[in-house]
Amino acid sequence: MENSRIKVFLVEDEIVIREGIKRNINWGKEGFDFAGEASDGELAYPLIQSTKPDILITDIKMPFMDGLELSRLVKKELPDIKILVLSGYNEFEYAKEAINIGITEYLVKPISGAKLLEAVKKVAKTILEERQQRQFLLAYQKEQKESEQLARQSLFGRLVSGKYPVSTLLGEGREIGMELAATRYNIILFQVFTGVDAENYSDELNRLSGKIQEMSENTQGVIMVDRGVEGFAFLLKGAEDSDMDELLSGFSDKLKGILKEYPNMEYFGGVGVTVERLSELNLCFERASHAYAYRYLWERNQIVTGEDKKEVKMVDEELNLKALNVKDLERKAVERFLATGLLGEASDFVEEYFHSLGEQNIQSMLFRQYITMDAYIAAASAVEKLGYDSTVMVEECGDFKSMADVFVTTEQTASYLKHVLSTAIRLRDAVSQKKYAQLLEDAKEYIRENFCNEEISLNTVAASVNLSPNHFSTIFSQEVGKTFVEYLTLVRMEKAKELLRNSTMKTSDIAFEVGYRDAHYFSYIFKKTQECTPREYRAKSSTPQ
Repeated sequence: MENSRIKVFLVEDEIVIREGIKRNINWGKEGFDFAGEASDGELAYPLIQSTKPDILITDIKMPFMDGLELSRLVKKELPDIKILVLSGYNEFEYAKEAINIGITEYLVKPISGAKLLEAVKKVAKTILEERQQRQFLLAYQKEQKESEQLARQSLFGRLVSGKYPVSTLLGEGREIGMELAATRYNIILFQVFTGVDAENYSDELNRLSGKIQEMSENTQGVIMVDRGVEGFAFLLKGAEDSDMDELLSGFSDKLKGILKEYPNMEYFGGVGVTVERLSELNLCFERASHAYAYRYLWERNQIVTGEDKKEVKMVDEELNLKALNVKDLERKAVERFLATGLLGEASDFVEEYFHSLGEQNIQSMLFRQYITMDAYIAAASAVEKLGYDSTVMVEECGDFKSMADVFVTTEQTASYLKHVLSTAIRLRDAVSQKKYAQLLEDAKEYIRENFCNEEISLNTVAASVNLSPNHFSTIFSQEVGKTFVEYLTLVRMEKAKELLRNSTMKTSDIAFEVGYRDAHYFSYIFKKTQECTPREYRAKSSTPQ
């Protein structure tokens, strides 16, 4: 490719020498682009800035600006450039200064065209090797994107726990590209819902997630964390309260704007309270979690704060309970929570559930009995649908008929209801774990059968087990103890080592056999993971070849 050719720039004050170097070497035929020339450093410098050559050949002794001064300037501007100095002085001081500047080759004049070309080709080989290493590093970093997502999840959990020193959190953030320093913070917890089972793989949901991520990355002051099945968390940073208000409003509008493009999707967001310290993010997260819990209670397609209120209907103590509308009592909210809620959310849900029903209503013991019985029945029904015996809720939560003491105070009722919901969710998650165990075995089997296909990816494996990529990534890393890419690389490397030990196949053929089209990249990954090259591994292998 033309843009991969190495560009050479020449600086020489003696026109005869300059013309000789330019004309006596067929630069194009030798695979180089002759990018330009100049008679001294002062004239050369702006041209070098614009052409950005890979190799600079320069004389030392020149008027106006000599070769060493030019080299110093150029190295600051283009640190990767390779410089070949031509000098009529074979003196130690010149060579010492050249080394200090970072000059690649110090050549003493007179020098033949053949010798100069030999030196240029040697430097060009180094440049191509460095380019290749950079390309390999970029490819490797791209593969590690999944690890970065999991690292962000983990760091976010520590940020909102309130248990870690700020200096530690700031350092961990910098290591994974999250700059956390600011004077104002807030959090938006956000989730997208589809019309199908939220666990099922959806191309549309995947595209939407990509758009949200791209928008977040392009919005200053916003750090996105994909929490898998728990949705997204957006950490917002600002300088003043007014900045944060503007960022919250603008970013929320952007999220809503994206969702308008997906009429089959619904969403809900909960906003925390603005805090001034990183160490106060746990308080911000707590408020955001309270607001986020309303996704089980209120209509979707809104982003709310913990201060938002809803009018509730008062219930008279003497009202005939048979006349109560189940919809008014938000039974669907309980069923929704039992289906998709998280174990750690039970406390927030009950608190907001009681608030949504009205403070005066909850003061009624009769009313508390009714809603608790309704929730108990919903929990028992959900557990039975999962295949459990009908007596399991009685064993775990007691016989409802003999639980009169839990209705004495609002606090006792709330505590019991949390226990009922937590029990049902724990039983639900146990079934999910069994399902995921088989699912992960299927995924690992798919990897073992298809690792030799270069096109295999997180998306293709997730699709094979009917999960979204983000959900699959989270479950896989939690249960297997490795990210998808780490596991795939492990399988490939084990097969590669087997072939190196037990066959005479060429390294390039082994690379293709284990899923790498580029043999050089295979060698790069092998050395990075096995701490030796494929050739070194084969040489030290005890198996006779």
